[in-house]
Amino acid sequence: MINKMSIIGIVGTGFVARGLARAIRRSDDFKIGSVLTRRKEARIPDFHDNEFVSSIDALIEKSEIIVECSGDPLHATEVIELAMAANRKVVTMSSAWHVIAGSHYRSHGYITEAEGDQPGSLAALAEDGKSMGFNPQVYVNVKNFLNLVPNYDEMTYFSKIYGISLQQVTSFTDGTKLQLEQALVANGLNADIYRQGMIGPAVSKIDEGLNILSKAAEDHGKPIVDYLLTKEAPGAVMILANHDSQEAASLKYLKMGNGPFYRLVRPYHLCHLEILKTLRRTVTGGNILLDNGHLPTISVAAITKRRLMSGDRIKQGIGSFDVRGECVRILDHPQHLPIALMHDIIIKREIAEGRMVMFDDVELPESLALHAWLATKKKVMHSSRYSGETN
Repeated sequence: MINKMSIIGIVGTGFVARGLARAIRRSDDFKIGSVLTRRKEARIPDFHDNEFVSSIDALIEKSEIIVECSGDPLHATEVIELAMAANRKVVTMSSAWHVIAGSHYRSHGYITEAEGDQPGSLAALAEDGKSMGFNPQVYVNVKNFLNLVPNYDEMTYFSKIYGISLQQVTSFTDGTKLQLEQALVANGLNADIYRQGMIGPAVSKIDEGLNILSKAAEDHGKPIVDYLLTKEAPGAVMILANHDSQEAASLKYLKMGNGPFYRLVRPYHLCHLEILKTLRRTVTGGNILLDNGHLPTISVAAITKRRLMSGDRIKQGIGSFDVRGECVRILDHPQHLPIALMHDIIIKREIAEGRMVMFDDVELPESLALHAWLATKKKVMHSSRYSGETN
């Protein structure tokens, strides 16, 4: 019996999209139906010319499942709205999209973040841990280093070395991507942040950092998301979890330590190579792996890297040399401007370096993503008033 091959539409032609295309060609259960691109080049590595389409309608018509990995959350919103209206299932690798628009669209159909980037990898690790009775208390994203204000020359150099865009390299280095990832994990897995921007201890030994984070979670009284900066375990994700005290002796025998916090470790996240796992989950009718939840609590605000002046135009917030992202509680800062919405904006008044950008500080173009965020925020604020919470 020959299994039916599922037809995949890919949105984007960057690092993840190209890797996904290679992975699909090696598989025997998927094939590429179309690739939506806004690039003007005639040839792009890893794709065939006849796969390219320039309209969302053509993408949808030629695909059964859509994978959104364009890196542009505003464009992603336009694609996903039409795809879900056409009853297409959507798989994403875009924490930025989920954090600003995902909660609004989750009721429109099947949409899930993919395994492979840190959020999906943490969700998969949590799913596995919970199936064994573990109760996650800290969701840990492990990084080599961060530089909150990297310079242009350094970022240009590393962009060329790694073959990824300047915007991506900058957002990785200044922590914006990390903050967006952990906001998605918090919202999707019902966790909180210990403080704005998270703790992020920089340590030489992982044990030191994990001890700091376990104590923070214990003090906070609820699960948290956070990160570590260390040279010991680049590319890893970890969960600090509790378990039933009756299992303490068994877990000690099984080399899990003395507790009460046990480490669940996944020493890699392989991006495009793991998207196929989520696609197979989707095809077989599995539950979503991760989304931003119905009523998110965490957003990612824009924090200025330099003094911004009236009339300044910012083409793109994520990965810029003007702002970086930082996790905040929505109820604490309801008027903050999410960094993922900063696209072709104009600054209306001077904003000092290191300050949070507010909606009133900018002229912001209309977009579906903006409307999705405002609708979600309205629900969050209404729910907080109904439940008696205060900012």
